Amino acid sequence: MSFDLADTLDLLQRTPGVLTAWLAGSSEAWHARDEGDGTWSPLLAVGHLIHGEETDWVPRARIVLEHGDAVPFEPFDREAQRVRFAGWSLDDLLDRFEVLRQANVETVRGWRLTDGQLALPGRHPALGAVTLRQLLATWAAHDLNHLAQIARVMAKRHAEAVGPWKEYLGIFHWR
Repeated sequence: MSFDLADTLDLLQRTPGVLTAWLAGSSEAWHARDEGDGTWSPLLAVGHLIHGEETDWVPRARIVLEHGDAVPFEPFDREAQRVRFAGWSLDDLLDRFEVLRQANVETVRGWRLTDGQLALPGRHPALGAVTLRQLLATWAAHDLNHLAQIARVMAKRHAEAVGPWKEYLGIFHWR
């Protein structure tokens, strides 16, 4: 399927609402669980999404638009949320994410990107050559990846309680 910027931005704009519906006002039993050492709880995943809004997607898109691949992207700290948002409540994180995401989506919409601009090259520090189109598509896929991760972590709260139905629920066999 081909990349469609309007559809991508529509999906990106919806992510905060999905997370708010799932998590706002929820108990720690739902949002503080993780899958063990080195994994993320829903709270940490939301912090990670915020960090991406602040330092990754739109800042990297600006680099591509202004410098192409002449200026490589700064490395992204995938664990920054552990320190950056320590002590924040989940509801505060959800509010911050919504504000940042709205602003970033409006920024990208305001650029009125052409196919030529979407094909512009950038330089990822680990992956090498990428395009603006790939960056924006990855932004959306990244959201979906973390929504799936959050759903999986939340479902595991009931892994034993579902009894024999566990066999039929793929979410319990996915990692």
